[in-house]
Amino acid sequence: MAAVSPHDTDDRLEALFAQLTREPDFDAPELQAFDAADQLILRTAADDLADHPFAVPLGVDDVVVIGDRHGALTLGAATVFGVAGIRTHQDPLLGERALAQNARRVQLAGRYTNHGLDAAALTGARVVLVQLPRGLDALAEVSRAIARWADPEVRVFAGGRVKHMTRAMNDVLARDFSEVSAGLGWRKSRVLRTAGPRVPATMESAFPRWGTDPALDFSLAAFGATFGGPVLDHGSRLLLTTLADTQRQPATIVDLGCGNGVLAVSAARRFPEARVLATDQSTAAVAATRLTAQAAGVADRIAVERSDALEAVPDAWADLIVLNPPFHTGATVHAGVGHRLIRACRRALAPGGELRLVFNSHLGYRPLVEREVGPTRQLARNAVFTVLSATREP
Repeated sequence: MAAVSPHDTDDRLEALFAQLTREPDFDAPELQAFDAADQLILRTAADDLADHPFAVPLGVDDVVVIGDRHGALTLGAATVFGVAGIRTHQDPLLGERALAQNARRVQLAGRYTNHGLDAAALTGARVVLVQLPRGLDALAEVSRAIARWADPEVRVFAGGRVKHMTRAMNDVLARDFSEVSAGLGWRKSRVLRTAGPRVPATMESAFPRWGTDPALDFSLAAFGATFGGPVLDHGSRLLLTTLADTQRQPATIVDLGCGNGVLAVSAARRFPEARVLATDQSTAAVAATRLTAQAAGVADRIAVERSDALEAVPDAWADLIVLNPPFHTGATVHAGVGHRLIRACRRALAPGGELRLVFNSHLGYRPLVEREVGPTRQLARNAVFTVLSATREP
């Protein structure tokens, strides 16, 4: 199928984007399901293909989208290029669900398939559209995957908000591609174009990466998009100092938002008779937690689920929930993300069960925790973080 003329690209995209929502992802009046970077990526790709078309027009399975948040890039590509078989990789589960709902809403369901960041997603890809991640490790993993598996003539269009972009992103892409150039800024967004992959498919990925910490007797795994990487973050470090302070021995434990698995594994080793369930909506987090648990020798006692909040946990199941909540959605800082997870805890806690929570002290979560869970006490506090224990009353 041939790419459409770029002349009406913006009008078509604006009409499409006006129909998109973030549902079922966290939403607020100030948040949108798209941004100017989505539009600029698609417009830049359309202009490039109009000026320098492929000898063979784009067809089924030729377009790949990486990092789409709520469907704007995937559904925009279906609209602009008129192709089916778009292969899409989204790390967050709620992003996948938002894309599915939006695709049904705009009658473009069936035009894409979901994939991991792997050969199945990228083999033979001729055009790759990327929402730039903020982390350089995440970008490095994406860049290497494209260079390994995409078509040798692949063209990559990677865009983002200028305030989140750095020169180091160009350098990361230049390790894997012979051509890297930056386009002009538009509405505080910019697109990096890359071509000329120079990484053989036989080259191994640099991920997962492993890290150690003097406070831990096991190693931590992380993929590029695993929040925090293979390190013990400061909030979790403080929470772990309180783990021995429990009013009863928990038989069932949930690590909500498991990341690299440090809390789940620590809980499994501290309470060897307990069953542990680690959940996260991130593909990279789930994969990292499984590897961390295997390396620590507790994989047989930790079930790991890619799920939203506590949907994988039965009512009144958990004796203990450990939570180091995020305070961002994508690149946007928003305390409401943590509020949503805290509100989910009461249903999953057994009567007398405990929520053990660490958070940036300035966020002031204690009134919410007391209201949503139950009686609360402070276990630890330093210059940045606070650890609370809240008990669900019988």
